[in-house]
Amino acid sequence: MLRSLSTRLLLLCALWVGGCASTGGPVSLQEVREFADASARLGGYAELARRYRDTYEREQPYLSPATDRLGRENDAKRKAVYEDFIAIQKTLVLYMQTLSLLAGDTRYDLSARIDDLGNGLKANTESGLQQRHIAAYTGMTRLLTRVIASGYQNRSVETMVRDGDADVQVLLDAMIQLTRLYYKTNENEKKTILGIFDVEIPFSTRNSDRMLVTLAKVHYLNKATEYKLIDRRYELALQGLTKVALGHKKMRENLGKLSTDEFRRLLENYGRDLRTIRDGLSGE
Repeated sequence: MLRSLSTRLLLLCALWVGGCASTGGPVSLQEVREFADASARLGGYAELARRYRDTYEREQPYLSPATDRLGRENDAKRKAVYEDFIAIQKTLVLYMQTLSLLAGDTRYDLSARIDDLGNGLKANTESGLQQRHIAAYTGMTRLLTRVIASGYQNRSVETMVRDGDADVQVLLDAMIQLTRLYYKTNENEKKTILGIFDVEIPFSTRNSDRMLVTLAKVHYLNKATEYKLIDRRYELALQGLTKVALGHKKMRENLGKLSTDEFRRLLENYGRDLRTIRDGLSGE
């Protein structure tokens, strides 16, 4: 009897130890956290939005009286939508920050960040903001308000990604469209300013204009270099936003597999690419 009992106890212990070994330690979501951090810190977009808003300040010294009126009208329109454009970015940054904290093992309190959420957006045909972008923004603010205010630490990463992906994709689409708008506006600015030099310099042939022409050429080269650098920032910003959208889509498609080695390597690559893009955006 004792021998039989001892045998059963040994068998139970073996099964218990085996079960512990197969279960392993806590699930690692380090790559999810790093991807979300890199997405939140991508940068570039806010700078380009401000540049779009301040277009008139750079153009004004070069505008003729006839075109200055149109410049002021466009300036008012850009400033009227600027806060909406930035609100989209703030909301996505807060989403990524929340996702990063969910993927970590430390409890945080983001309740104060609720104030960063705007009161709503307005559709704008000129900027490309559509009702679906407005609806996605509303849905995202509701999700964040609910998660943060209700103790988001108790919610899983999978739940956050599943509930948020559709709105994330639409809002990133809005940011991509807006970045293209910034790009186009910058192209028009570049043509306006550099075009003046292209027209005026060849006709300034008098000896008395020599010093003025020299200064104008130096200024032209400086402006041309500035626009070349800014063009590169637009390209990097578009690459970064596209990479964030793809990475989040992959998470949505692989719910339940986020801790597998294959998916962790995939998401690690996305995070590394985003950090490289961020370095390019922060450089000169």
